[in-house]
Amino acid sequence: MASTRPAVASADPRDFSVVLGGPLFQLFRKAHLAGYGLELLPYRIVAIVAFTWLPLLALTALEGLALGTKVGVPFLYDIEAQGRFLLFVPLLVYAEILVHQRLRFVPSQFLGRRLIPEQERPRFDAALASASRLRNSVIAEVAMIVLVYVLGLQFMWRQHAVLDVATWYATPDAQGRTLSLAGVWYVYVALPVTQFLLLRWYFRLFIWGRFLWQVSRIKLRLVPTHPDHVGGLGFLAATTAAFAPLAVAHGAFVSAWIASRIFLHHAALPDFKILIISIAVWVLLIFLGPFLVFSLQLADARRQGEREYGPLAGHYSLAFDAKWVHPDTPATEPLLGSPDIQSLADMSNTYTVVKNMRSVPITRQAVIQLALSTLAPIAPLMLTMMPLGEAAKLLFGILT
Repeated sequence: MASTRPAVASADPRDFSVVLGGPLFQLFRKAHLAGYGLELLPYRIVAIVAFTWLPLLALTALEGLALGTKVGVPFLYDIEAQGRFLLFVPLLVYAEILVHQRLRFVPSQFLGRRLIPEQERPRFDAALASASRLRNSVIAEVAMIVLVYVLGLQFMWRQHAVLDVATWYATPDAQGRTLSLAGVWYVYVALPVTQFLLLRWYFRLFIWGRFLWQVSRIKLRLVPTHPDHVGGLGFLAATTAAFAPLAVAHGAFVSAWIASRIFLHHAALPDFKILIISIAVWVLLIFLGPFLVFSLQLADARRQGEREYGPLAGHYSLAFDAKWVHPDTPATEPLLGSPDIQSLADMSNTYTVVKNMRSVPITRQAVIQLALSTLAPIAPLMLTMMPLGEAAKLLFGILT
């Protein structure tokens, strides 16, 4: 009897992307700030910086708040603001093309390495289609905008309430704070744009993690003897390099925030060691955490490999021992040059690969790369604790 289940259209894995979609992407394309493959990157960066930072510069210059002593914190002296709009935002935009280029080949790798059994291909295609629908969701981006204006503004006021001096964006008064012209643009336009771009990236990471989770629910064809020591999933760790600009962006944001507290409130860098450790852990968690969904299957594949290759290695070792070490009759074949020796070595290497198979497709190099990318923007703040010469000597000592 023929099955009545509707056929699932085969998705093209080459179309996979967590970046190429959504209303903002379509807006950039219509404005000729992006192509189908995220071309015109410099134009997008200049456009967003011009939309967020440039009006702040113009308005503060008009009100005499860009430089000088009219307020305690002029605009161009505000390290946090400069770091947010001139480094953090451009890095968020730059990361799009790198993530798109590196992650787009992941579905093809699953198929090209024959990790997806043929009977499970419809489920894999469904995961691809689901990721594309989420990526293109208008509702999701509208919800992010609402979230930014409902919760983001409240968070901003709590964060900046600790400043008890007049700044380029607000002046304390009896009613609380009075926004300058630049402050109005900062609070209601520039900051929400920054928060939206960050929130949009977290949504993309959710799509990426959800796709990996759906794939991990498929019974993959993992090979315990694969030389990458993760059953053939070693290509996943290589994708972490795509997230390095996002890691730098997180570090730059925290670095600018800490720097403003050091120079405005005379804080010391050690006061923020918990924050620094926390941001490094957070970056590792959001970028490497999704790979942990494959841990159960990898552990099962390793145990299955030990059950299968252990007896095979034992049988071969016993046969080798019976032929060359404890033979019933003297061997007529010369030991020197015998292929049995090489076969025994090959069997030993194969079983060693199975025994050393890892349960997570994460490499030490990936962890170090993301950690260093996060901490690199914070490292210059060490100069607030010691002279440049001493910092250089310390760094040289660590490297050597």
